[in-house]
Amino acid sequence: MKARIIAVQLAACVIAPALLWAHQPVMDMAPRWKRGWGAEIRNEYRGSDGVKDGDAKVDNPLGRDRWVNTTWIEGVYAFVPQVRLTAKIPWVRQRRVIVRNGAAVRQSGSGFGDLILGAPLKRLIVGPGTLADVTLTPSLRVPTGDTSDDFPVGDGSTDFGLSLTYKRDIAWFYQYYDLFYWANGRGKKSLNTNKDGDEIGFDMNLGLLPYHDMRTNTGVWVMWDLQARYQDRGVDADGTTGTIRLSTGPMVMWYKDNLMLHVQYTVPAYEWFNGSQVSYGQEVTVGMGITF
Repeated sequence: MKARIIAVQLAACVIAPALLWAHQPVMDMAPRWKRGWGAEIRNEYRGSDGVKDGDAKVDNPLGRDRWVNTTWIEGVYAFVPQVRLTAKIPWVRQRRVIVRNGAAVRQSGSGFGDLILGAPLKRLIVGPGTLADVTLTPSLRVPTGDTSDDFPVGDGSTDFGLSLTYKRDIAWFYQYYDLFYWANGRGKKSLNTNKDGDEIGFDMNLGLLPYHDMRTNTGVWVMWDLQARYQDRGVDADGTTGTIRLSTGPMVMWYKDNLMLHVQYTVPAYEWFNGSQVSYGQEVTVGMGITF
């Protein structure tokens, strides 16, 4: 039983941070000990050539699309179990087709994106065979992203985030709920960016542990992920922004001691856009994490 609970605790370091612009940088739970630390690398690929106006799919005669491949480098340090510092930075390779003056224009960009720092402050709740916590996390997104390409990976804005999380795990079941808000600042005027809309989001993960070998502390988690997003109307380099999106999909995670590997697939179940925009698209994530 004890080994299965330890497996839950280690698994959570890769379960929580599955999203590109998520509530906080990385690794919600592990490590649990004073002066513990962890690291993770994740690769996300998403894209679409579908275009919607509101919630209706519209014709796309000029071939508008967007494809984004992001590799996240992430880390966490626990001063004490209740106070941590997290950081992540993306390496982005992306391309798109936009419409300008009635003609299709191909654009691309690559480079390091914006650094995200977070300070999770936890209240741990311990009971027989279970562990839960409530976490308040202020976050800061720093404008380190490259803005030189025609499809820039950064927009030059400084953004502030705040999230409230509840998580509970027992030996075979994991649940995670997070409500967050990002206040997005104004970007560089040279990018024709006024202000990207602020974002409110909700994430939920539910998981089962169908297999665990107590002798080797090896097992497999099967998860289901739900993501809800609302972004206010704004302006970025491609035009107007603003969307409501509900995405969902499965995740499978293998672990052995303090090493974790996971794969996730997410599809949009519902999308509404302010004006004509390219769909968020399907997303595939592959990641590996380790804690010390």
